[in-house]
Amino acid sequence: MTATTGADITAVRRERPGLLAERLRERPRFPGAPAGEKLLVIAADHPARGSLAVADDPRAMADRADLLERIAVALSRPGVHGFLGTADLVEELALLGALDHKLVLGSMNRGGLAGTAFELDDRFTGYDARGIASSGLDGGKMLLRIDPDDPASVATMEACARAVDELAERGLVALVEPFWSTRVDGRVRNDLSPDAVIRSVTIASGLGRSSAYTWLKLPAVPEMDRVLAATTLPVLLLGGDVGPGPAEAQPWRAAASLPAVTGLAVGRALLYPPDGDVAAAVDQAVGLL
Repeated sequence: MTATTGADITAVRRERPGLLAERLRERPRFPGAPAGEKLLVIAADHPARGSLAVADDPRAMADRADLLERIAVALSRPGVHGFLGTADLVEELALLGALDHKLVLGSMNRGGLAGTAFELDDRFTGYDARGIASSGLDGGKMLLRIDPDDPASVATMEACARAVDELAERGLVALVEPFWSTRVDGRVRNDLSPDAVIRSVTIASGLGRSSAYTWLKLPAVPEMDRVLAATTLPVLLLGGDVGPGPAEAQPWRAAASLPAVTGLAVGRALLYPPDGDVAAAVDQAVGLL
């Protein structure tokens, strides 16, 4: 059975659920990017944290068929190398054939639900290292937000350190996305000042008993050359939320040329561009690289 629509995927889930894992394991694997070429990875792990908003639409990512179509369009564009997401999306995209020859990173800790009192107790409710390896993925991504006033942060940090160890034991990439965070009027806010990002970088770099397979996922902020001077780990720049126009791409452009930057990991900014043209938005991002 070949899936081409959301209804087809539902039928597979009902009648042949084992096909999801089979297609994922047997898909043609990522051959690696040409030497010197920077990666572009499409990220879509927000929904698993209950984060569905894009710009002024609070439910933009709630339509699964629409989301899958947008991701498939993005992955089909020249210069796009991979996908980052939770198991549900990874399996469905594999069933659609959208992950053939792509780098695939599984999202691991999605328990810190957006807007909750326990948001910084970001437990591992998604992929674990064993599942990433058995599914034939290339690595795992974890979110590490550190709030000096929230004791839950250290539990998340400890869990991330274990995940780094378990991925390194299997020779798989551990992509850590660190932030120095605080609560403003009860809501978690990430400090994007250069000094705060540098502090988060140094903490994330020291996780686990080996950093051999650790990469970082970092925001593009002012003074990015100074931020990147704080690490020798490969870095993927995250794209951030949808902005009002092309000027939003400028932080990526300035930082993408720096030697430590291995590529971009971008989600909503490419999947939900203001003009609705996913292909054009992705092509613009490829042009930045």
